[in-house]
Amino acid sequence: MRRRAVLATAILAAVATPGIARAADPGPSVTKKSTTQLDAQAVYFVSYDGLVNNNSFQKNGLLTYKGYQYAAWYTDSKHAVVARRVLGATAWSTITLSHTLKSDDSHNVISMGVSKVDGRLHLNLDSHSDGFFYVKSVAGLLDNPASTAWSSAVLGAVQTSLDGVALTSQFTYPQFIVTPEGKLQLSYRVGISGNGRNALAEYDGSAWTALGEWSSSTGTYTSTHGSSTARNMYLHGIDYDVNGRLHSFFTWREQSAAVMCSGGGITNHDTGYVYSTDRGRSWRNDAGTVVGTTGSSNTVAVTDAGLVVDSLNPDHSLMNQEGQSTDSAGLPHAIISYVPGRFGQCTTDYVTDRTANGRAFHVRKSASGVWQKTEIPIALGSSQRTKLVLDKYDNAYAVLPYGRIAGASKASGYADWALLYDGAGLNAFGEVVVDEPRVKADNVLSFMYQEKSSGTTPSALHVVDFALPA
Repeated sequence: MRRRAVLATAILAAVATPGIARAADPGPSVTKKSTTQLDAQAVYFVSYDGLVNNNSFQKNGLLTYKGYQYAAWYTDSKHAVVARRVLGATAWSTITLSHTLKSDDSHNVISMGVSKVDGRLHLNLDSHSDGFFYVKSVAGLLDNPASTAWSSAVLGAVQTSLDGVALTSQFTYPQFIVTPEGKLQLSYRVGISGNGRNALAEYDGSAWTALGEWSSSTGTYTSTHGSSTARNMYLHGIDYDVNGRLHSFFTWREQSAAVMCSGGGITNHDTGYVYSTDRGRSWRNDAGTVVGTTGSSNTVAVTDAGLVVDSLNPDHSLMNQEGQSTDSAGLPHAIISYVPGRFGQCTTDYVTDRTANGRAFHVRKSASGVWQKTEIPIALGSSQRTKLVLDKYDNAYAVLPYGRIAGASKASGYADWALLYDGAGLNAFGEVVVDEPRVKADNVLSFMYQEKSSGTTPSALHVVDFALPA
C-alpha cells in the first residue's frame, strides 16, 4: 500500500512538472548521407587566401527552398552557372549564364536570394569594390519548380543595377536575407576595406528600394600602439530570428596599420553586436539603446557605447566574416577565431600564425542575458573561416576549414565541443559554403566544397550532406 502511494505521487509529480517525463533531447551528431558532384572542372585560383566558389561569407552560394536545392558557381570557362536538384537526388540541372568572371579575385562571389512574395530567384555576382551584376528570375519559379522547366528562359538578362537602382560604384559582399513578411533584403558594403559602410536595399515584389547606409567609417580608434580614423564594419552575418528580430555580429577593421604591433597582422579588433526590431531601419546595442538609423547621418560608429560583446585588440589576427545563427528562442550565437594570448601577444604573419595557433570560439547570449564564450578545442590548421549551424534541438555545429565538423550540446551549456567528422576523403581546399535554410527544411547539414588544386588548374566542386539528430 505504501509503495503504491509513493509510485502514485511520483507519477503525479511527473505529470505536473513540465518536461520531467520527456526523454532528454539528443546531443549533436552527424551522419554522412551522400556526396554529389556539381562540376568536374570548376574555376580554381587562390586570391586573398580563398577561392571564388567557396568563400564562406557567401549568402547564399547554396540554398534550399520548397523541396529543391540551388547552387551557383563559376566553371573553368569562368561562366557563371546556376543549378538545382530535388532534395536527396543525385542529379543536378544547370543553367549557364552569359556572364563570365571579370577577374581572378576570390571576393567576386555569387550570392543567391529568394523573394517569397513573388517566388523569384535573385543573383548578385562578380564585384569587389566596383560595379555588381544582377539577375532576376521569372515570378513563381521557386514556388512551382516541378512544373517549370529549368532553362535560360526562366532567368532574366544580366543587369548592372537592381532593376534600375544603381546603389553604389563601390559594391562588395552581397548577402540576401528574407524578411518575416517574405520581402527580400540585400546587405552590402559601400567603399573599400578599411574605409567602408554597410548598407541595405529591399525588394517588395514589385521594385527595389535603397534603404541606405547604417554603419559609419569615421571616428577615432586608439590601441596601445597608435590610432586610426577610418575603418569598416565586417559582418559575421545578418539574420532574422523566429521573432522577427534582425541580428548582426561584427568586427571592426581599421585602415591604419599603426594600431597593430606588427605590419604582418590584420587590423581587426573586438567582436560587436547590434540588432534591429524594425526590419533594419534602426539599430540597437545589446542594452537596447538605438545607436544608428539606416539612411541617416546617425549610423553605427566605433565610438558608440555598448557595441562590444567580446573585447580583443588588433594583435591577435581576429578573422572577419565568420559565422552566426539564432536559436529556437531567438538568442544570438556566433563563431569567431583568432590566435589566443597563450601563443603570444603579437601575431606577425596572420596566415602563418593563424594556421599554426588559431582557435575558434563560440560566442553566445544566454537566456539570462549574459554573454558567454567557449573555445572549441580543435586547432584550425588554417587561416580561414568557420561557419555555425544550430539544429532543431539548439545543438551547435562548427563547420571548420577542410570540411571538418565539431559539435556541442545545448544540454552541456555548449561546454562539450568535440570533433564529429574529420573531413577525411573530401580533399577540401579550406572554407566551405553552408546551406543555411536546409537545416530547417529537412534536418540536413549540407555544404559545398571544392577540391584542392594548384595554380589555375580547375578542380571538382561538390555538395556533401549530413543527417542531423532526428
